[in-house]
Amino acid sequence: MNTANLQLEGLLLAVSSVLETMRRKGLLTEQEIIDALSAAAACTKSRIDGMPDLSAANLEAIQFPIRFLRAATNVSTPGHATFMELAAMVAETKPER
Repeated sequence: MNTANLQLEGLLLAVSSVLETMRRKGLLTEQEIIDALSAAAACTKSRIDGMPDLSAANLEAIQFPIRFLRAATNVSTPGHATFMELAAMVAETKPER
């Protein structure tokens, strides 16, 4: 496996843990986290729209971290889903192009 993929996996797990801690401590509500991720997705989409030469795989790669964090935020038992389980959820909910 590519080292960059492992680094991304670790970063996403760390960020999802930080978001969950912030939610648990009342620093952010679940809706605020969802809104922030939605804003990130909208920003990413507008940037992607300006790059018509990107392949479908590259578009998915750009959007994967946001979709992963959304899935991690929506898990009913935080901290118990593995990276692979969350990635599978993301793959199952991939929007049609």
